[in-house]
Amino acid sequence: MVKHVKSRRGFAAMNPETQKRIASLGGKAAHKQGVAHQWDAKAAAEAGRIGGRVSRGGRGRLVPVEPVLRSKHYPQP
Repeated sequence: MVKHVKSRRGFAAMNPETQKRIASLGGKAAHKQGVAHQWDAKAAAEAGRIGGRVSRGGRGRLVPVEPVLRSKHYPQP
C-alpha cells in the first residue's frame, strides 16, 4: 500500500523565522494604513468581561446564559 503524504504549502512550508518576518510586515503595513485594530483599556476590559461570561469558567462548568443577555451588547426588550 502506498502512503500519500500531503506536501506543505504556503506558510506551512516556511521556516518559523520567515513566517514571523512576513507576518510582522503585514502588521506594520496595517498600522501604517491606519486600518489596524488598537485596543484601549476600556475596550479590552469589556471584551474580557464578555469573554469571561460566556466561558465555562475554565473547569467545564456551564455559566448560566441569563447574565450574558443582560450586558449592554444584548439589550433587553
